[in-house]
Amino acid sequence: MSMRLSVVVPVHNEIDNLESLIGEITQALTPLGDYEIVYVDDGSTDGTLEKLRALKASVAALRVLRHVRCCGQSTALRTGILAARGAWIATLDGDGQNDPADIPRLLDALDQLGGETGRGMVAGYRRKRKDTGWRRFSSRIANAVRGGLLRDNTPDTGCGLKVFSRALFLELPYFDHMHRFLPALTQRAGAPVVSVEVNHRPRLSGVSKYGTWHRLWVGIVDLFGVMWLQRRARVPQVEEQGA
Repeated sequence: MSMRLSVVVPVHNEIDNLESLIGEITQALTPLGDYEIVYVDDGSTDGTLEKLRALKASVAALRVLRHVRCCGQSTALRTGILAARGAWIATLDGDGQNDPADIPRLLDALDQLGGETGRGMVAGYRRKRKDTGWRRFSSRIANAVRGGLLRDNTPDTGCGLKVFSRALFLELPYFDHMHRFLPALTQRAGAPVVSVEVNHRPRLSGVSKYGTWHRLWVGIVDLFGVMWLQRRARVPQVEEQGA
């Protein structure tokens, strides 16, 4: 990898949130040194792609990838991480509700967690969510059910703000909606996960694209799939001989 950090942001029809969020990412990360911002336009139809192209001309760190058709948040994240040049990845939702100013704190926590190997994940915890009452309620139920069955000890697995190593992510099994289970999948790979409280902000423009009612029913099917993966996980302890 040619740099330390890549920020990966999947977006679908978020034209009004692009410029402000990219500006905030730049402001938060410029003091850290070398980084890149990888936006994945997931089949937008509202001019998001054209806006990103225009912003790219003035933001040197910005890279833009495009899905011809909408493939979903997990696939968009994977596309961005596969293309990323950074050894470490930070992910953000594209709606502006995650605060990029939290990224340096999460990176510090990852340094302490994974050491030189970087094997671990730091997940954001939106203790004070700025969402509707229904979204807060449904998330509490989903987190309680998931946590009880998967025992991932992560109070807010749905928070889009996470940091982890690119190499670790590429070890994880890929499937649609996998982003909802990243902490459990990381633990399955034998790596630790910690949660850090982060700022959460109200959405200022647009509506949620990836958080609709059907996720409950899809999540139930995926939940049992992840439980199946957990039961069949093997993490060997490898010793090099003759060294």
